[in-house]
Amino acid sequence: MNHPIVDIGVNLMHRSFHQDREQVVKRAAANHVSPLILTGTSLKNSIETARYAGRYSGELYATAGVHPHDAKSCNQETIVKLKELAVLPQVVAIGECGLDYNRDFSPRDVQRKWFAEQIRLALELDMPLFLHEREACKDFIALLKEHSVQKAVVHCFTGTQSELKAYLEMGFYIGITGWICDERRGKHLRDLVRIIPTDRLMIETDAPFLTPRDLKEKPTDGRNEPAFLPHILQAVARYMGRPVEEVARATTATAKEFFGI
Repeated sequence: MNHPIVDIGVNLMHRSFHQDREQVVKRAAANHVSPLILTGTSLKNSIETARYAGRYSGELYATAGVHPHDAKSCNQETIVKLKELAVLPQVVAIGECGLDYNRDFSPRDVQRKWFAEQIRLALELDMPLFLHEREACKDFIALLKEHSVQKAVVHCFTGTQSELKAYLEMGFYIGITGWICDERRGKHLRDLVRIIPTDRLMIETDAPFLTPRDLKEKPTDGRNEPAFLPHILQAVARYMGRPVEEVARATTATAKEFFGI
């Protein structure tokens, strides 16, 4: 497979990449994974991510946002600073933002408040949203509908068929990770990918997390990286019953159109 594919979710500023960040980008490109979209998860992390992506024009892009885990650290100044980041040419979406009722690292009302603020920012700037949702589907959908959000990707989708159908009906895009390679937790995704239209589907590693469980050569440190995206692509294509090249072309075109890259 030599069609270039886009990894829409890479936590490249994570400490596990401190030693070899540049090599990780090079290995990705050598495996036809380019460009990469780096995920911003807090204000500090979004600043670092945007700065790093700016050094690799056309190869790396970034999102700018605050993950629900970090919502408790937000104030109005956070939104002002995110807005400053969002106007940089390498920043292509607002997020990672959303709701996470699985861990509750931030109180739920606080999560909802700052998710809504980031939705408003994306709408004001006419930018897509890069979304996170765990065990919070009802409130998550209600907030997105309340603000009439049109352009969003539900990153790292692992939910149910009814949730997937609700997102697709709202016009949203779906990000699929190596979770689909996990025969214990990801089995249901293998049926669900068939109902995602190829012009709404994107693929991602969520590196360094979610290393595909069925990799033949497992990384010694267990760390996931963008170079493994072709493995995820092959799994997605297999469960969709489509040729790998076709899914590669479609997901790349979808990602480029969605993020405007």
